[in-house]
Amino acid sequence: MNESKNSKYVITERRLDSRDAALPPGVDPESVSNTKSHRKILSLDDMVLKGSCYTETVWMWPESGGVYPETPEPHSHAHDYDETLGFFGTDFADPYELNGEVELWIEDEKFLLTRSCLIFIPKGTYHCPLVIHRVDKPIFHFSTGPGEAYVQEVAEK
Repeated sequence: MNESKNSKYVITERRLDSRDAALPPGVDPESVSNTKSHRKILSLDDMVLKGSCYTETVWMWPESGGVYPETPEPHSHAHDYDETLGFFGTDFADPYELNGEVELWIEDEKFLLTRSCLIFIPKGTYHCPLVIHRVDKPIFHFSTGPGEAYVQEVAEK
């Protein structure tokens, strides 16, 4: 991409973000972001681009030998900002079919997602765990919120 006044706003390569920075010392961010089950593609927050809000994009891959069920986000947590989650199937003949099954908890209510969807999580609302039970075709997932960084308050047990 040509360097221009606004080229910094177009992110085309994976950069370390606040979630990567929060990993324990010695943990390679790529080891948790690129696995048999999923791959984080791009993210955006104040660490990636000063002044931007939090956004993360992930591809979930079809079953590849005993991967699922998997719990990529095991802890119930809340944010001090609203969050939107998206899960989208990739069957162009039926884009509303997720071609998989994802379990998401919102407070004490379990949802089994089998259709493409957007989910709004109001600030302060505890959500997760997130359990991927099945992926038959790739699923595109994203999360976004107006916070400058991905910050969570884990629920007390």
